[in-house]
Amino acid sequence: MADETRVAFVGAGGMAQAHMGNLADVGGVDIVAICDVAEDRAKETAAEHEAAAYTDYRKMLDEIEADAVYVVVPPGHHEDAEVLAVRKGCHLFVEKPVVLDMDKGYEIAEEIEKAGVLSCVGYQLRLFDATQRARKYLATRTIGMVSSHRWGGFPGVPWWRVMSRSGGQLHEQTTHQVDLMRYLAGEIVEVYAQYSLRVMTDVEGLDIPDAQGVLFKFLDGAVGTCVTSPMMRQGGGLSDLRFLVEDHILEWQTTGNVLMPADDEEVTAEPEEAVTIDAAFIAAIRSGDSAPIPCSYRSGLQTSAVTLAANASARTGKPVQVPMV
Repeated sequence: MADETRVAFVGAGGMAQAHMGNLADVGGVDIVAICDVAEDRAKETAAEHEAAAYTDYRKMLDEIEADAVYVVVPPGHHEDAEVLAVRKGCHLFVEKPVVLDMDKGYEIAEEIEKAGVLSCVGYQLRLFDATQRARKYLATRTIGMVSSHRWGGFPGVPWWRVMSRSGGQLHEQTTHQVDLMRYLAGEIVEVYAQYSLRVMTDVEGLDIPDAQGVLFKFLDGAVGTCVTSPMMRQGGGLSDLRFLVEDHILEWQTTGNVLMPADDEEVTAEPEEAVTIDAAFIAAIRSGDSAPIPCSYRSGLQTSAVTLAANASARTGKPVQVPMV
């Protein structure tokens, strides 16, 4: 490996640029190439980093040398960038959710393992100190129920409003809450979902449901619920994640956990600042040890398996078993 860790990007939108900013804070990272289907954005972003600009990721991956490749594209745009990158021996970062098509996800997971490279999915919330404190607390207790609300705003990008391109609110945004359910309470093995489009019928080109409710069955017998919506177009909303254990409710928050009644100061202590997921990924590459990475590609694919199973349940009106990736 060169003195600096060389990184290339497939995708140069807002999320990709946030990762680029984090990498600048890490230090010793050289962004060598940036690809985006929007040529002006590719060139402008590449110029900021003194990198090569591309509009064809296949050409980029064929021409450049990199230690790692970030794939930060909408859910429906995962084609073969990941496979081509790992076949070149590049470590792989993929922004969530990793796919809309589970068969494509299985293919990518197998190629990663065949290549023997490191992989990371952008579930940053796993790294938060509050998450680690909640995980330690819940590990010694029997979880009876899990519940989450995510009632928020409506993303402005055109692809998001199309179910075949984004997968909908649960799959594309509320994936963070579902992933934390898995990370803190264990695997989800069955889902039953009901969706409807009630309020946002005035949005041009919208075919995603604006009201989604899901019932989860966990491997150990716990049950969970998640209700999510993008109806709050003028701001505000609600976001929570709660765990019911014997005699207590633990509410996970990024700013610190709340325990009701409060009798465990360790879980509710003011959280320490977490490293960014980008810093963790680069640390893993430099050490050759996957330990700093909070979520591998295969684990991220398991979260997609849950939300895609929920989409299937909503289409059929029946419970759906979640495949174990």
